[in-house]
Amino acid sequence: MERFSKVLVANRGEIAVRVIRTCKRLGYRTVAVFSEADQGAPHVLAADEAVPIGASPAKESYLVIDKLIGAAKASGAQAIHPGYGFLSENAAFSRACKEAGLVFIGPDAEAITLMGNKRQAKLRMIAAGVPCIPGYEASDADDEALAVEGERIGFPLMVKAAAGGGGRGMRLVHEASQLRAALRGARSESTNAFGSGELILERAVINARHVEIQVFADEHGNVVHLGERDCSVQRRHQKIVEESPSPAVSAELRERMGQVAVTAAQTIAYKGAGTIEFLLAPSGEFYFMEMNTRLQVEHPVTEEITGLDLVEWQLRVASGEVLPREQKDITWKGHAIEVRLCAEDPAKQYAPQAGRLLTWRLPSREGVRIDHGVREGQDIPPFYDSMQAKVIAYGSDREQARRRLVEALHELTVFGVTTNKALLLHVLQDGTFRSGVYDTGFIGKHADGATLARLYETTPRERALAATALFHDEAQVLAKRSGLDGSLVNWNTAYTHPVAMTLEDRSGESKVSVRPVSPSRYEVSAGGESFEVGVLGLADSVFHYSVAGARGRARYLRSGDSLWLDLGAGARRLTDVTFRPAKSSEGAGTGRLLAPMDGRILRVDAKPGDVVKPGDVLLVLEAMKMEFQLAADIPGVVEAVNASAGGQVSAKQLLVVLTPEAKPKEPPA
Repeated sequence: MERFSKVLVANRGEIAVRVIRTCKRLGYRTVAVFSEADQGAPHVLAADEAVPIGASPAKESYLVIDKLIGAAKASGAQAIHPGYGFLSENAAFSRACKEAGLVFIGPDAEAITLMGNKRQAKLRMIAAGVPCIPGYEASDADDEALAVEGERIGFPLMVKAAAGGGGRGMRLVHEASQLRAALRGARSESTNAFGSGELILERAVINARHVEIQVFADEHGNVVHLGERDCSVQRRHQKIVEESPSPAVSAELRERMGQVAVTAAQTIAYKGAGTIEFLLAPSGEFYFMEMNTRLQVEHPVTEEITGLDLVEWQLRVASGEVLPREQKDITWKGHAIEVRLCAEDPAKQYAPQAGRLLTWRLPSREGVRIDHGVREGQDIPPFYDSMQAKVIAYGSDREQARRRLVEALHELTVFGVTTNKALLLHVLQDGTFRSGVYDTGFIGKHADGATLARLYETTPRERALAATALFHDEAQVLAKRSGLDGSLVNWNTAYTHPVAMTLEDRSGESKVSVRPVSPSRYEVSAGGESFEVGVLGLADSVFHYSVAGARGRARYLRSGDSLWLDLGAGARRLTDVTFRPAKSSEGAGTGRLLAPMDGRILRVDAKPGDVVKPGDVLLVLEAMKMEFQLAADIPGVVEAVNASAGGQVSAKQLLVVLTPEAKPKEPPA
């Protein structure tokens, strides 16, 4: 008997679009859910039906189990696919679906509960003979007890949230003097993120790689593994680049790791898709870290080299079918690499970016797959994860996959919000990454603050091209309004004088001069350099140009006085502020703390009357899964606090007002 014919996808964005695609291919009706911020989003339009579930914040919509169950009942869906975010690893959700008579397309609540707690999971794996990192896993240990155990284990040491994931509640501690602060920070972050402050300790494995094994199990006792993925390129324990197979894993090591992963799944009578995550030491030893009881974001690289659809496997297992293949029938061919394109600013502490997607152009190339759930003209809301798309490239070998991915990123164009595109290209073209010999410390070693600042800094050449495009565009508009022939653009009866312009970018204002020498040729000075720029074409969002005779092409977008420009390595926004009134001189701080973006207040550490100094943290704001500390910018006294813990705030909202510290009166002469 058929268990279900209609599937509700309890997720949003790229995740929901991906799941809906396979459901439709297999003939299932699909139901999307959406918050107020997601009305008209691509995942809503992709489904056969869509049900509203509440306000924009996830805690009022996508994370409310009763609303999701209600939406399934109202739409007639018999099954719920949780995607691979939000409630996908929530035991209460799995249990609620079962109690409501719905099929949960994922593991049983018991497996989620066990593997969702790092302490319990590790103890079960130790009992099953799975290699684990030495550490301390006692429950209910306070900071003092953990500090004592940490010194016993030795440094470097990892502090981990027992209930955590995605790098939340995790700290690397290099010496004893840092441990207590790390414990306090990890416990606070874990409590806010997961509702539990339980921590465990593990010895840090230095120069390790993060290698995970994809497992699948059915309800008939069959378990297989689908090979490994290397996820070592991370920042703050969050993955940036993933590939399969791992350059560090031989066929023999794959067999050993795969068998351990299968044993781990069998030990807990697992069902569905799961991922066993390991640390692979330089010695070749590997250690269990955790099990993710869901499909992973990076599953496409496994699909590319196996030729399998893992969402299809999930649906078949949930329908009660036997796994489509036995272990002996699973093979791997070629190489695949995936990068996560995020709306964030790596050069500013990876701050998430909300705003409107003015341009969203994706490449269409052989061997390239792009999973996304956004569209041009859509607003990127501040309430959810910053990832907007996954760009995956497949090749017959690693180098071909890497080259294809680099070229795809060069073509991909996003205007309206800052993304990590420049960082992704930097990683893929770095010599260490190309060699395949890298570890989890890659970003810290090869993309430090100075490197990121350089990647996101506007160059004189880019300023020159932006100035030329702005000037030429204005000249063309003026010519059309005047009814002039195009050949008369920039024509002058006398010597043409340079026109001074002031352009503003992320680094501030810069002076540029533009001297037209023909209808389509200019001499431009910027940043102490001179350029001879020719305009070969400026239409359909493409700027064809020449610099000193060498031809090039860039994507561009004129938006008011601003010009977005991407020469391939990432977008730059430059604004013509030539005629903007000069700013009044301001001091180092204003004493007025504004919300950097829409978000939720996690903590308020100040009250009216408190005496503070610059750097004192007054509020902690959460936005797009990241925490922002708002600190005093002047010495003074807290006059007003316009926010409370748990409350939602809007970008630019005034949160704290400080009265400057009164200067001592000078003694009378």
